[in-house]
Amino acid sequence: MDGTDSTDGTGGGADRDRDAEGRARSARPRDGLGRPLPYGAAGVARQPEGVERTPEETVREAQRLLAAGAPFHAHEVFEDAWKSCAGPRPEERELWRGLAQLAVGLTHAARGNAAGGSRLLLRGADRIAPFRSPYGIDVPGLAAWARALAARLDDGDGAPVDPAAQAPRLT
Repeated sequence: MDGTDSTDGTGGGADRDRDAEGRARSARPRDGLGRPLPYGAAGVARQPEGVERTPEETVREAQRLLAAGAPFHAHEVFEDAWKSCAGPRPEERELWRGLAQLAVGLTHAARGNAAGGSRLLLRGADRIAPFRSPYGIDVPGLAAWARALAARLDDGDGAPVDPAAQAPRLT
């Protein structure tokens, strides 16, 4: 497979983008907040998937992306950590999953989806709350940031937020 359109095998004959392993994966370009653009449009480079990083590298890379106003990309970094936790650190799976939810909650808020952003921020805050700040991650501070932003989204006018200006400090 070359990562381009192929039959999806559902019997419907629909063409779907596939990755090298045959999994459905959109090849459409994306904007800076992860929204799909039309084929052929100039998009933002996507985060490579499946990158194994140390927890400290994950936090550093995600912080860099958050500060750059790229919470969707930070979410993908956290998702890699979440998915790799089946090995030596299965107990951390929920930490990385919660951090991914915080980043995607900020993504939704930046897209103008206040309700979705608020829900994800609260879900992520609840998911990380049991952890005692591993790897220097400021869990109490992040949970407070998420809850405060969710409250602002719930009380606001639904206008998109500036993701770089609203980016949290992870440590």
